[in-house]
Amino acid sequence: MDKIKLNFINKSNDANNNNVIIFQQNVAQEFEKSAIAWKVIENSSRLDNHPFAFSMGYEVATCDSYGNFTPMLYTYEGTAYEMVKDNAGSVLRIASKPATNLSQIEVKNALPSGIINANCYRNNRLIATKTNLAPGEKAVFEFYPRLFIGVVPEIEEGDVLDSAIISQINSQINLFGITSADIVMTGGGPGNHSPAFNFSLENINKQ
Repeated sequence: MDKIKLNFINKSNDANNNNVIIFQQNVAQEFEKSAIAWKVIENSSRLDNHPFAFSMGYEVATCDSYGNFTPMLYTYEGTAYEMVKDNAGSVLRIASKPATNLSQIEVKNALPSGIINANCYRNNRLIATKTNLAPGEKAVFEFYPRLFIGVVPEIEEGDVLDSAIISQINSQINLFGITSADIVMTGGGPGNHSPAFNFSLENINKQ
């Protein structure tokens, strides 16, 4: 299985068509208390559905201080990469040794000089980043098979979510062992006494 098929269904009473934010946390660096808005479902009306995929693999790339990005490299857990200088310039390549922890992905700045950012993607959308890596430093990425999901206005895909925003998002979806499922949103509505938004899995298919 290379991806999980998910289908978001809006069964809420929300009439404002607020953005639904989906993200993961990099548990290898959880102390940073920030995350990236990986998927944003916009302008969803009641009973709308929005299918999307959750890849089991990742892509990695780096960015230098001039805003130049390396090509994305498709990868899985346990792989290590290094940014090195060769005849073609600065390139990102697979390291000779795997990651120290086989549940993680590593990206090391092995350049003689210069700062880089290490980016991790899922389905070609940014899911985590580690900025300002000096030579000799490395980024470590690890994700549990779970999604955080909530309703937050005016957030776009790729935006950094700070601790204040993250604290508003309390729903977690566990995808362990699942091949496909519906993510159903309920709750919401007009007035201060409307129920909170709730997210649950339905029509679950497992391995």
